[in-house]
Amino acid sequence: MQRSERRILTTHAGSLPRTPELIALLVRRSRREPVDPVELERAIRDSTRRVIARQLAAGVDVGNDGEQARESFFTYVQHRMSGFGGTSERPIMRDITHFPSYLALRLPDFSCTQVSLMAAPRAVGEVRYVDRSALERECALFQEVVREQDGRFVEPFMTAPSPGIIAAAMTNAHYPRLEDYVDALAAALRTEYEHIVAEGFVLQIDCPDLAMERHTAFADRPLGEFLAFVELVVGAINAALVQVPRERVRLHVCWGNYNGPHVFDVPLEEIVARLYAARVGALVLSMANPRHAHEHRVLARHPLPAGMLLVAGVIDTTTNYVEHPEVVADRIEHAAHAIGDPRRVIAGTDCGFETAAGMADVAEEVVWEKLRALRAGADLASRRLL
Repeated sequence: MQRSERRILTTHAGSLPRTPELIALLVRRSRREPVDPVELERAIRDSTRRVIARQLAAGVDVGNDGEQARESFFTYVQHRMSGFGGTSERPIMRDITHFPSYLALRLPDFSCTQVSLMAAPRAVGEVRYVDRSALERECALFQEVVREQDGRFVEPFMTAPSPGIIAAAMTNAHYPRLEDYVDALAAALRTEYEHIVAEGFVLQIDCPDLAMERHTAFADRPLGEFLAFVELVVGAINAALVQVPRERVRLHVCWGNYNGPHVFDVPLEEIVARLYAARVGALVLSMANPRHAHEHRVLARHPLPAGMLLVAGVIDTTTNYVEHPEVVADRIEHAAHAIGDPRRVIAGTDCGFETAAGMADVAEEVVWEKLRALRAGADLASRRLL
């Protein structure tokens, strides 16, 4: 994994805006409605070309395909794995239900024009990875489109979900214990983890479960039970990565990619030691939003393990305010001082910009403006730190 040796590198957390045509197709497919496969592949290709070109134009160093081929960052596995059907009953985040007037504001967001992450399929049979073709096409398309561009990424990455977020949001109606379900998911996801790295990409594992589930699935349970869940998932991830070099993996942890109160978010201090146990080369952390912007201090008190990098979220993905480059630079500097070495810091975003097709808080034009501000702020910080 590249370090920020000569300048502060920039990246993002994975998902980027899809075209309206692609959104409509992915929404239909997520509901198991018929979709013309040729039409879908063409829309994926066109949208992938678009997001790669725009990342390069914005100055993104470590970029990806924007997850254009996927209906969301985790429910897409239903098309590649066996065992899923029916509908999960996913609890709404506690901070949303705690404030009825806020919930009323959010209800229009749960519309029929987006993929639902709150009513995903559930596990009704044995979960196994049964179809590698979509994974192989996705990686091949990314490589092909990058070769077409005038510029190149310093390093490409691709995402895959944590077994924990699938287990939490695609609930279990088959396995006798949660532990058995998580282990089965990790064994299946090993196929994706290993293939992505074998194709030359950095692997990012998306793990909102390691923070967000404290105020979702574990909202009414003791903190200790949630921390045991974190340990279970980290152990399963480590088992799935046994053949993958840790320096080729980054772990993305967030508290939910939505514009909400977040008053019940678990503090980073409660989970950071367990995150450090993950067999990965970098942590991707939300550090720009108003609830977690102070937590660079946690990293000063609990230093990163030797050799581990920090992808610091310095752009908020839930607001249409475009961060001033000076603000971005300040956030990078806070992270660098906490870590003690700016070369171990990469500037990123708190989360993705369209984690499910049609579900986004930030207007598309603003997304690219935010990524340009990310580059401008990283340039300022580079001059001050390196």
